[in-house]
Amino acid sequence: MDGQAIGDPLDAVLLGAPLGERATLVHFSTAFCRPCVATRHTLAEVAGMVEGVTHVEIDAEAHLALVRALRVSRTPTVLVLDASGRVVRRASGPPRKADVFAALAQAM
Repeated sequence: MDGQAIGDPLDAVLLGAPLGERATLVHFSTAFCRPCVATRHTLAEVAGMVEGVTHVEIDAEAHLALVRALRVSRTPTVLVLDASGRVVRRASGPPRKADVFAALAQAM
């Protein structure tokens, strides 16, 4: 993880889960983050509605090197990746479903 730059594409090895065929919703969370629960439900629901989209939740406390490399400073933080793993949108705080759909449109 030491060589990861912010603009570099992310891959299944770094995330610990496969990327979606069309896009991936990456959600950084922590165990005691109440807004992370709502974020988890929103992203899982959207991923279930859009074919080829995967939701990956990452425990920020367990993956500090990745958190630091990507400059994640709070939870929840959501990254929207295109099919190649490039970050196309980033947001902190619980997302609105409409905003997630708009970000996916940009990623695909």
